[in-house]
Amino acid sequence: MDANMTRRVGFAAVAIPLALGVVWFGGWPLAALVSLIAALGVRELYDIAAHQGIAAFRRTGMLAAVAAPLAVHAATTRPEAAAWLAGSWMYLGAGFVLWLLAQALVERAPSARPLGAVAVTAFGVAYAALLPAFLLGIRHARWPERSWAGAALVFFPLVVTWICDTAAMFGGRAIGGAKLAPTISPGKTRAGGLAGLVGGALVAPLFVYAVFPATGISLALLPAVGTALVLATLGQLGDLAESLFKREAGVKDSSALIPGHGGVLDRFDSLYFVLPAAAVCYRLLGLV
Repeated sequence: MDANMTRRVGFAAVAIPLALGVVWFGGWPLAALVSLIAALGVRELYDIAAHQGIAAFRRTGMLAAVAAPLAVHAATTRPEAAAWLAGSWMYLGAGFVLWLLAQALVERAPSARPLGAVAVTAFGVAYAALLPAFLLGIRHARWPERSWAGAALVFFPLVVTWICDTAAMFGGRAIGGAKLAPTISPGKTRAGGLAGLVGGALVAPLFVYAVFPATGISLALLPAVGTALVLATLGQLGDLAESLFKREAGVKDSSALIPGHGGVLDRFDSLYFVLPAAAVCYRLLGLV
């Protein structure tokens, strides 16, 4: 086992039990954790943009990144907050955009790429803060704090993604062959991508026959396998999307924050696609 893999395993051995505990507990601790991850991810995206001479409005974007998951949590756990946000989200969104435009007028000359600054700031919040906030919707749509059922619904897409990533990595190394996206991520192969789909699909029986029944969730095998295949496919697309941004900026990792994994974006890029897709699948299946 190489040094990088050793760091990955060591980090996972600590992080996974902690994550399971926080997801099981739910509530504001989980919302605060998602807000922290969102803020770190937004910061890294702004750093990537800075490599290309685009200076985002960091303070505004970071504050919005922290607030977005907290607002989602409030909307999923407090009926009065949900009612208020249902009537106010358009105004809040418009106010955010107008604030960014006002900042651009005051702080950016035409030569300082104001359009890029506004676009990157807004996109960073949508990408790295709102998309992972779907985790809170999954966790609390029907389940209270300290719920194994809510934790199981969150961990199903997480485990599918982790197993897909691992199977794709080892399958690609073992089989090799044609590249999946050579101009974006030269190390990924089509064989690895197929191995990832198989690995992700194999998670479904484990949850259907062992995890979900133990928590009171009923889900048949066929829809579970179909959901896992959708998530494994989109997870690989999410990985490639972040690689596309890094390739454009000429950077290898979004940061060096996580030992063996790079940055928050490097670790959560697949989940930015997977979590919203899981929420949609669960809603179609009547689980949330």
